[in-house]
Amino acid sequence: MTDEPGVAAAERRGFLTRFALDLTPLRRYSAFRRLWFGQGVSFIGTEIAEVALAYQMYQLTGSKLAVGLISLTHLVPLLTLTVIGGAIADAVDRRRLMLIQQVGMVIGSLGLALNASLHDPHVWALYASQLIISSSFSIGAGAQRSMTPQLVDEANFISASALNSVTSQLGAVAGPGVAGLLLKYVELKWIYLGDSLSYIGALVAVFLLPRLVAREDAERASWESIKAGFTYVRHQPVILGFFLVDTVAMIFGMPSALFAPVASDRFHDPSLVGYLYMAPAAGALLVSLLSGPLRHVRRQGVGVIISASLWGAAIFAFAFAHELWIALLLLGLAGFGDQISAILRSVMLYRITPNEMLGRVSGIEFMQVAAAPSIGNLEAGALANATNLTVAIASGGVLCVVGCGALALIFPALVRYDSSKPVAQT
Repeated sequence: MTDEPGVAAAERRGFLTRFALDLTPLRRYSAFRRLWFGQGVSFIGTEIAEVALAYQMYQLTGSKLAVGLISLTHLVPLLTLTVIGGAIADAVDRRRLMLIQQVGMVIGSLGLALNASLHDPHVWALYASQLIISSSFSIGAGAQRSMTPQLVDEANFISASALNSVTSQLGAVAGPGVAGLLLKYVELKWIYLGDSLSYIGALVAVFLLPRLVAREDAERASWESIKAGFTYVRHQPVILGFFLVDTVAMIFGMPSALFAPVASDRFHDPSLVGYLYMAPAAGALLVSLLSGPLRHVRRQGVGVIISASLWGAAIFAFAFAHELWIALLLLGLAGFGDQISAILRSVMLYRITPNEMLGRVSGIEFMQVAAAPSIGNLEAGALANATNLTVAIASGGVLCVVGCGALALIFPALVRYDSSKPVAQT
């Protein structure tokens, strides 16, 4: 009998270990650890500023379409500069390219602060400053996303991906939540200035990284090298398949441009917009913190399809939620599904793609990952303007689920993908 408490405690520890986030990459790799902490701070500032920008735009214009058009400042760079930056990342020191990225984002954030300090802020300046931020981020996205396989070994890919998700999702949770409070009590110019200061940690972390090159004899970035990246993706059915699954989910099921109108028109409190932005990130953060079981998922392609469909189903239900707590719960469930998909996609990408091609493929992936929601937000804003909030959100959720099912049939290689088998199967 005396051993029973000890046995029970050991069983509880074993249960928690299976589910808990694996911190091995933080303990073992100092460069990864510094970058993780530095980016975590900047992500929080960025998310606060994103919410503040949507809030300010809606307050200045009263237009749902104007808020949706912010997506264009993301969309244009994401459709162009991510691919160009990915090719550059395969040809130069990725650390230096990421430094350029961070400095450019600081400049754009300072532009938002300066405009907010004016007696009559300019709407055009909101778009222009966000364009600078998005362009800077996009040019360095390929370098940023291809660093992880150079900082940790393959055995820790899924743990490192989950940890990266923690920083981004913690920022997405804490940022909008803090923004909801700040928008009540703090002037916008100070909110934007705080975002500018949040980049200091990331700049220091990137500066201290070792030299990171794809290969010493890499060719210069060119149109031909960019085309080679697209050719590679086109001939990898697993990568192409999960790219398209996420594209469908984000174009048809991404209603975040409507969060400001939902907060104002449905819940009658504009400041609640921060909590609507926060809810999907909270669900995603929960996945990252309890990502232990994902280390044992072999059929990762099937996991992507199921989790993306969960996103669409939850967004459909959100369209009909008129109680705030139900709306937040459904958005959290959507984020839960989306984050499972994101972690599994990143691990498959790292495992399948050779290092000398990873900058370009990561750039193409980020073009898809980030541009698709921008298109989705533009579509949602325009459709809501033509119909109403419920139709715009619900129709997107339905199309997301249907699209995921169709792509599962079109790309059987994605369904068959097994991480325990050689990469050559793709």
